[in-house]
Amino acid sequence: MKEKTCCFTGHRKIPEGEYTDIAERTQEELIKLIKDGYRYFGAGGAIGFDTLAAWIVIKLKADYPHIRLILVLPCKEQTKGWSEKDKNIYNQILADADKVVYTSEHYDRGCMFKRNRHLVNNSSVCICYLTEQSGGTAYTVKYAKTHGLRVINAAGCVFS
Repeated sequence: MKEKTCCFTGHRKIPEGEYTDIAERTQEELIKLIKDGYRYFGAGGAIGFDTLAAWIVIKLKADYPHIRLILVLPCKEQTKGWSEKDKNIYNQILADADKVVYTSEHYDRGCMFKRNRHLVNNSSVCICYLTEQSGGTAYTVKYAKTHGLRVINAAGCVFS
């Protein structure tokens, strides 16, 4: 299954002027992967790129009904402190997901890293939205590269 699985990681904020380009690049890369036999797509359920990527997978299921969206969530309280709008979007994605995995029962300091490592450890490709060389997304991308995943940056940036 790992050989046919792609995960996502990315920043929570996508500049409004870049949103459409990031979405189009992500969708193009997903279609290429689907045509190469990828079937499982893992998202972490966070606001921002995770949400964008999950929506694209859900949308693509109309043309590719065999693909599956797997939500790998850090804890059941992930949406604590979110706006009602963001909670509603999250709940819709949760309802449309094919599988949901919680890496921790409750929030703790390491639950986000645990979620990110789970996504990477069960994938062979990572599509990211990375524009900064520090933070959680940069850590996850470095972890993915260290573990031999092919990394595709929808931001168009190249980091070593």
